[in-house]
Amino acid sequence: MSKPLQTADLIFSSASTDFSWNRTLGELKRSALSITNRLRSIEQDSTFVCAVADAYNLPLVANERCGSWYIPPERKAGSVYFKSTDGHAGEWSFSMRRLNLQVLDIIGAKEGCIIVDSTRRGKSMPDALSKTVPIWCAVLNRVVFPELAEAQQLYTPPSVVSRSEHAQIEATLDTFVRGLRLLGIDFTSLRAKVAKPLRPMWVTQSSPLPLTAPTYEDFHPVVLCTSSRRVHGGEVSEGTYVQGAGDDSEGWAHGLTAQTFWSYKDLLMTTPEESLPRMIGALESLDELKRKAAPDKPFKIEATSSIHIGMSGAAASNCDNFDFIVTCGDSADPALTRYPKARYLHLQCASGKLGSRNLRKELPKLQDFMVTNLAHHCKSLLVCCSNGKDLSVGVALTILCRYVDQNGGFLTENALQLGAGEIDKSFIRQRLSWIMTSIPDAKPSNATLQSVNAFLMTQPNWS
Repeated sequence: MSKPLQTADLIFSSASTDFSWNRTLGELKRSALSITNRLRSIEQDSTFVCAVADAYNLPLVANERCGSWYIPPERKAGSVYFKSTDGHAGEWSFSMRRLNLQVLDIIGAKEGCIIVDSTRRGKSMPDALSKTVPIWCAVLNRVVFPELAEAQQLYTPPSVVSRSEHAQIEATLDTFVRGLRLLGIDFTSLRAKVAKPLRPMWVTQSSPLPLTAPTYEDFHPVVLCTSSRRVHGGEVSEGTYVQGAGDDSEGWAHGLTAQTFWSYKDLLMTTPEESLPRMIGALESLDELKRKAAPDKPFKIEATSSIHIGMSGAAASNCDNFDFIVTCGDSADPALTRYPKARYLHLQCASGKLGSRNLRKELPKLQDFMVTNLAHHCKSLLVCCSNGKDLSVGVALTILCRYVDQNGGFLTENALQLGAGEIDKSFIRQRLSWIMTSIPDAKPSNATLQSVNAFLMTQPNWS
């Protein structure tokens, strides 16, 4: 019986072999990674994620931005922001900017949580789940439960993290603990939220799930769920399944967001591949109109008496609720023309990185504006920018550092006359933590923070 035909038995002309073969492989790879295949893979993985939630009877929390693709909105209890880069070998870190303390409310109320993330082929779980979150748990335990010796331990998955790396990570924890304590956070209030230490646990699609929901007397479980099944071969080897399909959506989704995917999932799943980019554009435009029509609610910086941050639309719709307002953007809001000029300041900033650079030149305008309004005993302030997450955060941070005392109230007239004391990076980082713990979705860019740091640390005392 003759042997089956093998790829090596095929004969191509020397001029066309490499080009044709590589082109064919490229086309197969693009087909395997199509939008349709990605969305089907996401839907398949979300079924597993929901099964994990049911098995442990715990709420689902998305590690953004990827995690939200795998959680139906009605089952999503919240979001966290743990970076895989903070878990990379030799670069382990505890983020002093993204403290993720908001998830403690969920953990305390529900006796634990499930954090959902994914990773692309070649890995069994993302570094965010194998190392970044375990570091976070260990550091918080050491600060919140310093008297519990058993709470001081670092837990990592032995199948992913070697003993050597585990030991090296453990050696860095005390440094992270010292940095966290310098932020001046009220750790007593954190202990009121979580009565027991945090303990990371890991679940993948190869893990057996409990038949009945387990209970844990000595700790709150933080179940770290890798949503995607591990693929050992290339993209083509799995047919239509894509591991980590929700990762790096900027490169494949044509602007589709997780929120829009879940809102129109059935429609998207039945749309032909060639029509998906146009359909996605139409749906995202529709959702954008809905978002603009919805009222914008400003968020209060909880450590302060009455400083709020919001999107630009919040300024006009909420102006009667605030004594004075600062906006950042290309142009002033025409709707605020009826607002007293002395109570409204617009900082001229373009969008993107250019706007962050513009900010440094605009920040000196705050001095006369703030002193004048505080002299008139204005107490409630709203700071806005286009997305409520970047430039407005930079302006609010500057105000917190220059015009707010350690108790969160505005400085008195006498204190303003004395001028601001010395401001260093540690102080700025501490005040930034006030914002990030109150508004976890805030995303000040590095360029914005650099402008704020440069301004605050080079300005003389204003007296």
